[in-house]
Amino acid sequence: MEATIEVTGLRKRFGQARALDGMTFTVAPGQVTGFVGPNGAGKSTTMRVILGLDAPDEGTALVNGKPYRRLRQPLSQLGALLDAAALQPSRSARNHLLWLAHSQGLSAGRVDEVIGLTGLAAVAKRKAGGYSLGMRQRLGIAAALLGDPPVLMMDEPFNGMDPEGIAWMRTFLRDLAAQGRAVLVSSHLMSELQDTADHLVVAGRGKVIADRSVADLIAAASGERVQLRTTARADAMRVLANAGAEVAATAPDVLTIARLSSERVVATLTADRVPFSEVSAHRATLEEAYMELTRIADAVEFRAGASS
Repeated sequence: MEATIEVTGLRKRFGQARALDGMTFTVAPGQVTGFVGPNGAGKSTTMRVILGLDAPDEGTALVNGKPYRRLRQPLSQLGALLDAAALQPSRSARNHLLWLAHSQGLSAGRVDEVIGLTGLAAVAKRKAGGYSLGMRQRLGIAAALLGDPPVLMMDEPFNGMDPEGIAWMRTFLRDLAAQGRAVLVSSHLMSELQDTADHLVVAGRGKVIADRSVADLIAAASGERVQLRTTARADAMRVLANAGAEVAATAPDVLTIARLSSERVVATLTADRVPFSEVSAHRATLEEAYMELTRIADAVEFRAGASS
């Protein structure tokens, strides 16, 4: 059976609060699947249900075709990082991993392998309580990799990472997927997922509101808009608006234009002798695509009000 996570129809209440309302998606092998959504969307509860830490009221969560609790040697089936602080601070990183390995019948040699893979070799004998958050993230990933699992699930792995660590994490996650593993990554950092994820599951109010490739989401958000670079921003905005365009300033010398083709933009500016240096198709960011999706779906439970 291929490496997968299959979430089907999950429903879960905590008292009167509805945490999950039919959450359904699949994490396929060979790609990084980003799992995103506003606070309260149900991401953490879904991941806890996948790991058998919470029981759903309805629905199923299967890892390689089975509920987590029925997996033999679960660390060799699913590696998870949910809380980088979940360790004994007085233990060294290596001893922490040795303890986990022993519980699963894994060798000390495998411990040293994952220490090397995650860049912890130089600090493996230091007490984990003295680690920075970024180093704890690496230790959590090392623990998740101990059983060489075909499925990996990580909650906010970029947290606490410095720029070098973020660059390492991007490459590391892509490499894991390239090995044929199914990789699920929950994150609030859209810029990191844009450079890392192949697919995105967007959650809102306990259900899935989008389940598409990152490329498709960005293309849909980009629409037919045009990006213009000009040193005469005010003149360009006036002339284009008079021609029927919707114009927004997105940087000191950059305008984003809707309802007017690039050919019409060039012709209009040329006719009015407004200088410009570049006209190109607008490419939305993943964050723009995400914000538009959650706005349309009204998926954000708590919004900031206007200041008084």
